[in-house]
Amino acid sequence: MAGHSKWANIKHRKEKQDRKRGKVWSKCSRAIIAAARAGGGDPATNLSLRYAIDEAKYANMPKDTIQRAVEKGAGGGGGENYETITYEGYGPGGVAVMVDALTDNRARTAPDLRLIFSKHGGNLGTTGSVAFQFETRGRVVVDAALADEERIMQIALDAEADDVQPPEPDDDGPGFWTLLVEPTGLLRLKDALEKAGIEPAEAEIARIAQQTAEVRGEDAKRLLTLIDALEDNDDVQKVYTNADVVE
Repeated sequence: MAGHSKWANIKHRKEKQDRKRGKVWSKCSRAIIAAARAGGGDPATNLSLRYAIDEAKYANMPKDTIQRAVEKGAGGGGGENYETITYEGYGPGGVAVMVDALTDNRARTAPDLRLIFSKHGGNLGTTGSVAFQFETRGRVVVDAALADEERIMQIALDAEADDVQPPEPDDDGPGFWTLLVEPTGLLRLKDALEKAGIEPAEAEIARIAQQTAEVRGEDAKRLLTLIDALEDNDDVQKVYTNADVVE
């Protein structure tokens, strides 16, 4: 959601369920194909492709499946032509929601998302309606079981991270560290963690809310249901909100 560690706990529990359905892998394949088609099949020279491949690896996507997606995209020719579109809207309680989509048919995607928003207590807004509330940052999420505060803080300092958000333990584990950095520093931070023997659970260019809005009770439940429904749509890649969900 907003890079909040509490959401990281919720998000990674959800992703375990998503992976069982294979939903995450199909979205990763689409992102890899689109990136390779736009900038070539070499992740060393195509940064978007490298990000897409990394996210596929975090989702435990098999190497041969990743390679087939790269080859399909780099091969050009026929097949789907995807375009990236960002949609903006409001969720229950008036919280801001941003949706990054990758679609081969925007005439299908916009009505589908409008219906999802309205069905779950929100509404699709116009371009620019909530984007000003977010900034683009590099975000790295690390399982707190892999590193203590002293180690994480030292790595973050050496890699010039801007912010370190502490984990919030729950019944499922010790939670997740969330490290934020300027977009150009994402690979530097990720590489620093990996050199220290710490494999990130997630590393991405994300939309981070500049201020959060607390949401609880029925609004919180409806918001999570809205996000589930949005993420279940095949065209949706990422969903962000400024909500600070109170579990």
